[in-house]
Amino acid sequence: MRYRGVAACSATIILIFGRGRWLSAWRISGYADRPLAWHLALLITAFDDSTMTVLTPRLVRSCFQPIASTTPRVLLCLCITVPMLTACAANPIKSAQAQVPATAANLAPTTVSETLDNGLKIVIRPDHRAPVVMTQVWYKVGSVDEPIAQTGLSHALEHMMFKGTTKVPGGELSRIVAKFGGSQNAFTSNHFTGYYQLYPANRLSLALELEADRMKNLILTAEDFTPEMRVVMEERRQRTDDNPQSLAYEKFRMLTYPTSTSRYPVIGHMDSLEKLPLDALKTWYQTWYQPNNAVVVIVGDVQPAQAIAQVKQYFGQIPSIPVPPRVDTSEQQQFGQRHLDLSLPIQVPSVMLAFNVPTLSSTQPATATDDAYTLALLAAVLDGGLSARLEQRLVRDQRILTAVSSGYNPFERGSGLFSVNAIPATGYSHAQAEAAIVAEIERLKTDPISDAELARVKAGYIAELVYNQDDLSSQARWIGSLEVIGLDHRLLEQLPAKLDQISVAQLQDAAKRYLIADNRSSMYLSPKTAPQAAATQTTNTAAARVGVQP
Repeated sequence: MRYRGVAACSATIILIFGRGRWLSAWRISGYADRPLAWHLALLITAFDDSTMTVLTPRLVRSCFQPIASTTPRVLLCLCITVPMLTACAANPIKSAQAQVPATAANLAPTTVSETLDNGLKIVIRPDHRAPVVMTQVWYKVGSVDEPIAQTGLSHALEHMMFKGTTKVPGGELSRIVAKFGGSQNAFTSNHFTGYYQLYPANRLSLALELEADRMKNLILTAEDFTPEMRVVMEERRQRTDDNPQSLAYEKFRMLTYPTSTSRYPVIGHMDSLEKLPLDALKTWYQTWYQPNNAVVVIVGDVQPAQAIAQVKQYFGQIPSIPVPPRVDTSEQQQFGQRHLDLSLPIQVPSVMLAFNVPTLSSTQPATATDDAYTLALLAAVLDGGLSARLEQRLVRDQRILTAVSSGYNPFERGSGLFSVNAIPATGYSHAQAEAAIVAEIERLKTDPISDAELARVKAGYIAELVYNQDDLSSQARWIGSLEVIGLDHRLLEQLPAKLDQISVAQLQDAAKRYLIADNRSSMYLSPKTAPQAAATQTTNTAAARVGVQP
């Protein structure tokens, strides 16, 4: 409101000096027939605290038709811009980022949660930095729950969820979302399937109504299913079959999980997709898409009490149906070191290593929770920036590797992987690269980690989590991904304290128990030579060797 007085003063000056040929020269593109009073009202009402940049020298310069005399034109611009700039100097606008420092405290924002009578869990996080709202619906089902003969079932159903309901048929869903300024999409993982819609904050009820509708009223027809499966199969070709790195990782994942269904690719095997029946999707939908198997996450410019009331309005009347127990995705035992040689049409060779380790959701061993936090720090010690051990020693100092990265996600369901991927430098073999990486891992078990190094790793890990939650989508994904795998979303709030309790001795103990040869899988990915390519046009040249390496 404070800027409307400024605009009124500017408008008065224009009225005083805007006579004769100045008044006849007054034009705004597209509205030349409107009276001068209309334009002055626009000037005054456009200026408020949230939209004060609507009228600027740029707009004055572009919207007003040229005036015959240079002097009057300059005076006109000054009449509008000088008071506005004076007001800006007296009342500077602060950015949202300046008001929200990136500290560990940002891991504990206010959230409100409630579970409805039908089992639907709601988690709401107000974020008033922008007048928008992110709505996500998460279902506790993914590729790990699929039968081996029907891999890709969850992802295929995700595609079909956009094909219409009894209330919103055909392509009406996309049209409605676009009409009201929203966006939508979906995602499928090993452990969950999710759908999201982003709207202006006053359209939350629309998102909830559409999601509740397709939770119970989805129409699955052969007319939609047949062409959509061709789309899914083409997606598989583009993302996996025609992408050597993705294809290699799919095969490597099969090696790293000998018994767990985590080995199944999310998109499914091509032979499964070709034979997948429509009835299987119908059964999958009716079995898993129930309110008691879902979590609704809302993040944005909302009031929690009002948002919960809206969720109840649209989802509260959907009856719950018992869902079957989910598959245990824990690895049953260690089989000894496993290795795979693979040749594909690539230009640069690479080495992949992985160790089977527990996560925060693991029940075995008894120390799994503490071990998960420790393993997260171990991965950061190895690869937490340019000063991390693998980067500094193997890439920059010894120059055995051209690039290296390590990773571990403690926020998974069942067993996880502690992985290291590397590209050998020119003149070094796969075996030499692997030996150098293993040597650095062995040094973790004996050489002490300095307090300064450990403090740097902890700070970096927390900072990355904080910045990953800066936007609405990331916040909602963190909340949803934790809830659907059986972890409390407030777990992130406890993370700084948990990490502070980890000592150097714990890091070394975890390395000695998990980062060992009998728990390791390795793969050497090599460029396919011309004779190999000619001899294997439809098959790959993978040769698996299971057992302890010499």
